[in-house]
Amino acid sequence: MTPDELKAACLAFPGATEEFPFNEATSVFKVAGKMFALSALDADPLSVSLKCDPELAAQLRATHPAITGGYHLNKRHWNTVVLDGTVPDRLVRDMIEDSYDLVVARLPKARRERLTTARE
Repeated sequence: MTPDELKAACLAFPGATEEFPFNEATSVFKVAGKMFALSALDADPLSVSLKCDPELAAQLRATHPAITGGYHLNKRHWNTVVLDGTVPDRLVRDMIEDSYDLVVARLPKARRERLTTARE
């Protein structure tokens, strides 16, 4: 997955935005002001940190050496994925979607419904 593909995947969801709250090199992808992904898109190797269900996070880490606890994040709820080709792009896209969905699920009902309707 290239940096452009990663960025496009993160921005493909309703209400998704890219911001730079930490520095101009780190893209933070948010929905309704809440972070669901972050990546330094010009880093080598490219990686992305994503929110994840704690049980699934542990399973993914045990299965894929390129998936580790979230770098500088709560390792129970965040994974960092090194995009070195060892984790299939489809899995990375699924993880991005799951991260987005976890954040949306915690939003107030009216906001959540607007985003869900926009996605259909």
